[in-house]
Amino acid sequence: MDFTFTEEQQAATEAARAVFSGVAPDAVPSPALVPGAVAEDIDRPLWAGLAAGDLLSLTLAPEHGGAGLDLVALCLVLRESARVLARVPLLETCAVAMAIQRHGDRELAAELLPRVGRGDLVLTVGANGRTGHDPAELAVIARPAKDAGAGAGPAPHTQATTTAIAPAPAPAPAASWVLDGVQSGVPWAQAADWIAVPAHLGDGRAVLALVRRDDDGLTIAEQVSTNGERFGEVRLDAVRIEARRLIDAADAWEWLRSVLTIGTCALALGLGEAVLAMTSQYTGKREQFGFPVATFQAVAVQAADRYIDLRAMEVTLWQAAWRIAAGGAGALPPAGDVAVAKIWASDGVRRVVQTAQHLHGGFGADTDYPLHRFHAWAKQIELSLGPAAAHEEALGDLLAAHPFD
Repeated sequence: MDFTFTEEQQAATEAARAVFSGVAPDAVPSPALVPGAVAEDIDRPLWAGLAAGDLLSLTLAPEHGGAGLDLVALCLVLRESARVLARVPLLETCAVAMAIQRHGDRELAAELLPRVGRGDLVLTVGANGRTGHDPAELAVIARPAKDAGAGAGPAPHTQATTTAIAPAPAPAPAASWVLDGVQSGVPWAQAADWIAVPAHLGDGRAVLALVRRDDDGLTIAEQVSTNGERFGEVRLDAVRIEARRLIDAADAWEWLRSVLTIGTCALALGLGEAVLAMTSQYTGKREQFGFPVATFQAVAVQAADRYIDLRAMEVTLWQAAWRIAAGGAGALPPAGDVAVAKIWASDGVRRVVQTAQHLHGGFGADTDYPLHRFHAWAKQIELSLGPAAAHEEALGDLLAAHPFD
């Protein structure tokens, strides 16, 4: 398998490194030292820098002012963002924008996407449902508004007739929809202008609704994530949206969830690589019995095991991203590659930070040293969109449904 990146993808990586070069992981208070969120808002200067560097429009089509690159390019940028713990909803905004571009209303896409690329709009998505354990689309129900005319049948007949009766016309499509339910753990919900909310219809089909933060009936309760960031519980109480804001393509939500999962794997890879580099520097300087501890066999073996974890995380990430972006053939649907990538990302990033803490000794818990921040972010990433066990179960179901010849 050739994972050589194109010139455009390499240019995106270089641009990302330039933008993130001035970002410090400890620019906000430590999550271990504050009772609530580490900050009230996202890193707005960094957000403006991403927009100025054309990184928010990276995956948008040229007609929307973008570069027209694919998911692989986005993952390369996300990988760089995780190395510095960038406090911006880059994944959420780009993933939702890609879903709107792929499945959404054309006019709405033309209105929103250029503004997303300029950094004028922040997007996020509720992917955790009510509890984080059940499918997110089951936590919200979407129904046609009563005054939309949907479901209206023909007028009843008042007298019998022997002539053939014309078939009843199909119900008129709903002009607007009403949403009720809860999405918990929505990243930076208070900072977002639009929130993508998975929901289900009366027949059980999954749809994707686009709501504005200021829509009537939408309220946000304060939540704090494992890494100390400001998340929100988004409650929808008869929130009414126009029809064009409901994406009912058959695979819209499944596709968006796959993109979010792959993006999370890219974050895990970038964070893990940063932590391993930090550990290498520390063990190369820390001496015991007159020698750097990095020269001890027990230390070298543990570091080597974590390097192997990172390479496995990398190869499964690019395989899954390529399947989603290019639609490459495989023995299993792309969901199988996504599950494998997330299994490695969740388990791998946990092992990397645990080994780093062990090799740093007590110094790793010092709040004046950034390792503990990476540990908190790693735990958040590990559990986001399902831990390894959840994806192992999903992979097992796929294998059972698609037996190999």
